[in-house]
Amino acid sequence: MTLIIIAVFVVGYAAITLEHNIKINKTAPALITGVVTWAIYILTQSDSALVNEHLLDHLGDISSILFFLMGAMTIVELIDSYNGFEVITEKIKATKKTSLLWIISLLTFFLSAILDNLTTTIVMVSLLRKLIKDQDTRLFYVGIVIIAANSGGAWSPIGDVTTTMLWIGGQISAGNIIIRTFLPSLISLIVPLTILSFQMKGSVERPFLATESYKQLSRIQQKSIFALGISLLIMVPIFKTVTHLPPFMGMMLGVGILWVVIDRMHHKHTEGEVIEVKKRSLVYVLSRIDLASILFFLGILLAVASLDVSGVLGELSQFLDEKIGNLSAIVMTTGIASSVVDNVPLVAATQGMYSLADFPMDHYLWEFLAYCAGTGGSILVIGSAAGVAAMGMEKINFFWYVRKISWIALIGYFAGAFFYILQHYLIHGTLNY
Repeated sequence: MTLIIIAVFVVGYAAITLEHNIKINKTAPALITGVVTWAIYILTQSDSALVNEHLLDHLGDISSILFFLMGAMTIVELIDSYNGFEVITEKIKATKKTSLLWIISLLTFFLSAILDNLTTTIVMVSLLRKLIKDQDTRLFYVGIVIIAANSGGAWSPIGDVTTTMLWIGGQISAGNIIIRTFLPSLISLIVPLTILSFQMKGSVERPFLATESYKQLSRIQQKSIFALGISLLIMVPIFKTVTHLPPFMGMMLGVGILWVVIDRMHHKHTEGEVIEVKKRSLVYVLSRIDLASILFFLGILLAVASLDVSGVLGELSQFLDEKIGNLSAIVMTTGIASSVVDNVPLVAATQGMYSLADFPMDHYLWEFLAYCAGTGGSILVIGSAAGVAAMGMEKINFFWYVRKISWIALIGYFAGAFFYILQHYLIHGTLNY
């Protein structure tokens, strides 16, 4: 039974990673894998009621992640529908390559922590199209944006889906993950930027862009929705800390508040404004969120849950402990693996391999995993949602990324990882891992 479940998982996962080769959206094999692995497990057990109980227990944890992501996507999509992100991007005036590199990278780093690395990458790639005319130069900046977005997402509880999973799962707290992983994450970006600063010369040429017209949209509305949306996203970890409710509750509260504000803002409109108002309503925005990604996470997390209840993850944990032994080496290996294999199932598997009883909240393991899984995805363009999004938007060639970006991403990854280990040693005076 165990070998069959593993085989199904491996085949399903291969279909996910080869999405662009086989021309099948990764959501389909993820859902099939999730359902089939559970079907195999329940058919080989004598107590089907107990298996269903395990499934529903895992579904509760999975649902909290999915509702959190849906809320975050809705708020970000609404801000974008009001062109709110231009409040930031229109302030960038630099044309010198080195200056622009640092501005774009640091902006991406901090914006990713507030929003998430996927959304920030989409926003920044769109911005770079307005800032850089030459495509080869722009591609290089997009590659750095991927590194910056993943580094920025790693130290925030809402910046990367894997960090969010650890936060919702109770492995990390919002305050500690920020304090302990901020500097390592920043170093994973600063080191590559410093190397590149000695190589980049000259200035960029900006493309000519016609002024866009936003009908029935005032500057006050644009800034107000941007400020409110960002404030509500920042409120989520504060809400969890104060109320001790799951993070998705704070996110749903934010969606509800925005819904009220938008409806009241446009409760009086002329007949000619109806179409424009509908395009910025919450009902319309909900139809534009990436539901395929939500279903992908559902499928892959269900599949990983089946590996957990069937005992596969426990056996894998014992194998790693016996063969590698050192916890730091295990986590760093996981981070590098996330550049090849999606970091969502890797983190989900690690959560199943190690219990909170042995490794409590804010343990070295969980914080270091948040850093490694987040930043390790930058090593290859397919290693993170941010990289895949940029790859699709700018048609980035896999081997071009390996030649131009991977080596500096790898240097930054190890620089931040070793700094985290050193930081932990200086604070605690020992490393028993």
